Amino acid sequence: MKLLLKGGRVIDPSQNIDTVTDILIEDGKISMIQKNISLPEADSGGDLKIFDLKDKIVTPGLIDMHTHLREPGFEYKETIRTGSEAAVAGGFTSIACMANTDPVNDNRSVTEFILKQARLAAMANVYPIAALSKEQNGKVLTEFGDLKDAGAVAFSDDGNPVTDSGLMRHALEYAYSFDMPVISHCEDTGLSSGGLMNEGFISTQLGLPGIPGIAEDIMVIRDIILAEFTKTRVHIAHVSTAGSVQAVREARSAGINVTAETAPHYFTLTDEALMGFSTNFKMYPPLRGSDDVKAIKEGLRDGTIDTIASDHAPHSSIEKDVEFEYAANGITGLETSLSLCLKLVDDGILTIGQLIEKMSVNPSNILKIPKGSLKTGSDADITVIDMNKIWTVDTDKFCSKGRNCPFNGWELKGKAVMTIVGGDVRYTDFEL
Repeated sequence: MKLLLKGGRVIDPSQNIDTVTDILIEDGKISMIQKNISLPEADSGGDLKIFDLKDKIVTPGLIDMHTHLREPGFEYKETIRTGSEAAVAGGFTSIACMANTDPVNDNRSVTEFILKQARLAAMANVYPIAALSKEQNGKVLTEFGDLKDAGAVAFSDDGNPVTDSGLMRHALEYAYSFDMPVISHCEDTGLSSGGLMNEGFISTQLGLPGIPGIAEDIMVIRDIILAEFTKTRVHIAHVSTAGSVQAVREARSAGINVTAETAPHYFTLTDEALMGFSTNFKMYPPLRGSDDVKAIKEGLRDGTIDTIASDHAPHSSIEKDVEFEYAANGITGLETSLSLCLKLVDDGILTIGQLIEKMSVNPSNILKIPKGSLKTGSDADITVIDMNKIWTVDTDKFCSKGRNCPFNGWELKGKAVMTIVGGDVRYTDFEL
């Protein structure tokens, strides 16, 4: 099968390309990028599809390096199939899934199961992130070498902070020998325990116990110090505070090998959203104050924050339709992430090229996966974006099983309208 994408604005930061041109896809690979590609009928062999992408943006497939697909163990919340369907609907051709399943992805068999289910789903590329410690209990490291051999691309106890600094040190050193990233969930549980939302004026007004920003900041600083000491790299997950942004900025200025991500809700919402006690706004880290939101945006602008990930965390009504105190943390994010991020472009915080860098090129570089580029010969993983498409979020129409989305009913501008994975069109949302 051949696909010819005509007349789109092709933006590929990996090659410094930003121009209106055509792309030819053959046998699942990018075979040609040039203006006005024309194939004789004999060459097409009747096996050619042509798509007119005028006024659309064509980019390397988006990569979400922080998702929770719930399978195995919590299939009533999400499956690898439904999560992958949600991914391509959101414009993501590749996703990396965290290890907090049941059983935990701390051994070869679970990693291989995830990859098998992803192949059966045949939607997005799925990259398992294995647990850093057995059972994610922060006591004994997993078998990094065996897990890498099985297909894991990183190690993380996300959902559980690694409070033992000695274990974290050994994890960084061990991962270095396999050239694998460690993704750190930064939380000092001595400061966060019992908290339900960001500590501040709003938590006091609502009478809810707070989680101070320093609960994140302290662990970010610890992991930066460990990265400097071990001369290895660490990736900080879901940055939400001004203090964390500043710590990462200073570390990078000092030449310490640290990267960082944030999620759309941390630059879109503040803790004021919790005034109605809706559990759809309950997440971890919690929504912070306006100063933190400003700092996150500045961290994205100046390059301190490398990537944007959804932290897609679907839950069922069993976990969310309860009193706020007892509700699970997390929101469904794969199908709204790109549109929320495009607001950064409209607001002049990022260029569209910089956004694609943070949502495709940089995640592929951090995870060291062969994605994030439209170079000739590379896998034909492509996202097509309509920057002007106005749409209303309707969780009842989500591909994900999760309905725990704080943006339900929001009118958003910009959307992925075609997702191509390995040369196959996996999603379309416009008239061909």
